[in-house]
Amino acid sequence: MRAGAWWPSLMGLLGLLALLAGAAVAAPEALDDRGRPLPLEAPPPQRIVSLLPSLTETVCALDACGRLVGVDRFSNWPESVRRLPQVGGLEDAQIERIVALRPDLVLAAASSRAVERLEGLGLRVVVLEPRTHDSARRTMETVARLLGRPGAGQALWARVDQRIGAAAARVPPALRGQRVYFEVGSGPYAAGESSFVGETLQRLGLGNVVPASLGPFPKLNPEYIVRARPDIVMAPRASLDELPRRPGWSAVPAVAGRRWCGFDPQVYDVLVRPGPRLGEAAEQMAGCLQALAGRAP
Repeated sequence: MRAGAWWPSLMGLLGLLALLAGAAVAAPEALDDRGRPLPLEAPPPQRIVSLLPSLTETVCALDACGRLVGVDRFSNWPESVRRLPQVGGLEDAQIERIVALRPDLVLAAASSRAVERLEGLGLRVVVLEPRTHDSARRTMETVARLLGRPGAGQALWARVDQRIGAAAARVPPALRGQRVYFEVGSGPYAAGESSFVGETLQRLGLGNVVPASLGPFPKLNPEYIVRARPDIVMAPRASLDELPRRPGWSAVPAVAGRRWCGFDPQVYDVLVRPGPRLGEAAEQMAGCLQALAGRAP
């Protein structure tokens, strides 16, 4: 190579390497569940309104309950949030009241009707709606980043995941593989394999009579359950007395043998919220399964 000719080539190579290195370390853009960039360049919010119970619980689990100034009507954990102003729900959020609370961040579900109106009034809205274990994990870290505590969400999920694993170890071997019908509402509506409830059941080593192909929380024909013949039923405690009176259900193995788990409202709330209490939900299920195994003939 001619003397000095190597210099431009070396500079070009070094520039290319620097460009590739920069691309390798560049963090992916943080987005909410609408694909909108998160407002991470702004100061961490100090006045937060949460319009979904799982988001309320996530904020509190990240030690930021004191930043909440308003919540939806269904947020009830931890106890301190019950004293906060309640501003409606998914269908009827009280826009004027939310604005009056002067939030610097509103956390809302994608299914909330209030999002566009709140943004039109100049409020900063981040849309997050966990539906699976993986999206719950992502949501925890997203909220942590919004709070100015990157990494705290991943640490929170690690604790949740550890509790789920410990609960799975408590499930009696004789019940592993048993098929569960988990009722989430009259109709009946059920938690299918693809729901976060279904994922928890799977982690516990249980089957599900509702396949993923039917969706996460499908409305079923009551005859479907009769034909599916679940081994175990999980439902709100208030529903249990009604089950044998449903046409044909008295012949369902789980109902005939009273192999069911009935949960009081406070516990049931834990089971149907994809947030930081997923580990506790798994423990509640495992506890009931242990009780069922204990009274088996």
